[in-house]
Amino acid sequence: MLGIKYGYSSLAEYSPERPLVMGRDYIDIDLSVLRRTRNSQGILIGTARTNPGKDVSSPSHLDDPERSAPLRRVYDGLCSLGVDALISIGGDDTLKTANKFQLYQDRLPADAHRIPVVHLPKTIDNDYSGIDFTFGYFTAVETLGVEVRNLLYDAEANRAYFLAETMGRSAGWLAYGAAIAGEASLVLSVEDIIGELRDEETSPDPKTGKTTTKPVMNMERVVARIVDMMVARERENKKFGVIVMAEGMAEFLPAKYLEGVKRDEHNHIAISQVNLGQRFAQLVTDAYKARTGQRRKVTGVQLGYESRCAKPQAFDVMLGSQLGVGAYRALVEKRFSGVMVSISGQLDLRYVPFSQLIDPQTLVTVVRYIDPNSDFRKLARFLETYSTGEMGIV
Repeated sequence: MLGIKYGYSSLAEYSPERPLVMGRDYIDIDLSVLRRTRNSQGILIGTARTNPGKDVSSPSHLDDPERSAPLRRVYDGLCSLGVDALISIGGDDTLKTANKFQLYQDRLPADAHRIPVVHLPKTIDNDYSGIDFTFGYFTAVETLGVEVRNLLYDAEANRAYFLAETMGRSAGWLAYGAAIAGEASLVLSVEDIIGELRDEETSPDPKTGKTTTKPVMNMERVVARIVDMMVARERENKKFGVIVMAEGMAEFLPAKYLEGVKRDEHNHIAISQVNLGQRFAQLVTDAYKARTGQRRKVTGVQLGYESRCAKPQAFDVMLGSQLGVGAYRALVEKRFSGVMVSISGQLDLRYVPFSQLIDPQTLVTVVRYIDPNSDFRKLARFLETYSTGEMGIV
């Protein structure tokens, strides 16, 4: 078994003149490498944002040699190592690439070497269709929950607030989990940008240049929602708290807040450049003073990378182990390709075809948001301080 280092970085640049080198581009995953790694922290083979399918956004693009050239280099690179099966491990963008690589191979001549592809859903964001919880999610929630509780004690001592920005670009699972486990005062995520908290804005698309209409936050009402909670807590003599906000809300900022912010190869904004927590902390500070005539310190903090490589807790160890075994069984015992390994019930293995997880026209993964009517979301709302402010009873 070989472990390809740093995602598709080396494979996407492969050529016969630049062969893949052991140690630099890949490692041999033998028994000595695997010794006691099940409970260890960190990422054994690294990670990267390289996207060999970035120019492929419809099935027809796979017939264009220029657009599909990076996928061809990935294929040639794996063939050069004698690889006869690929286990892809990662989030929704990695799943998209696995599907595109599978579709690319479907167009090869009938006698060409085929590399079966199986994907393992690994993301702390937990925003996958096809599986209830991804491995890493509960470890990240536990890590962030501890940090939120630490902030809560500090906030109480200083009669202040922290606005904690957590990871979670597409959905709010991580923010909600951290808020519930950490006893936060309020949690907001992309799923909450609905109703009165939502506006629309017309602006040029950064990728195509065409004028598009997209949903954005109603900044005034989102800030007012937070201040409502603060005022309600003060009626209970709680002049402190922690607000958890998912980083993905940055994608819903009006265009004027995103000027000069770069995008990556997956067309995602560089969220770290936005400083969502700090930005909202200042807006909330000003709005609270305008409403009450008093000053309350609100500090924005980013909680992120420290949760990605924490020591795994028991459930994630069991889940990750079962998914790994599932990859072997899918490839060797069942001879599957183009499936994602999943579990249900008592860690019973399931195999979900890529076709059920990815839009066949756009080749974009189907994001699993928190259902607004789910009991999981209602739990977070139930645990908040009740308010009868402008937004009604929450």
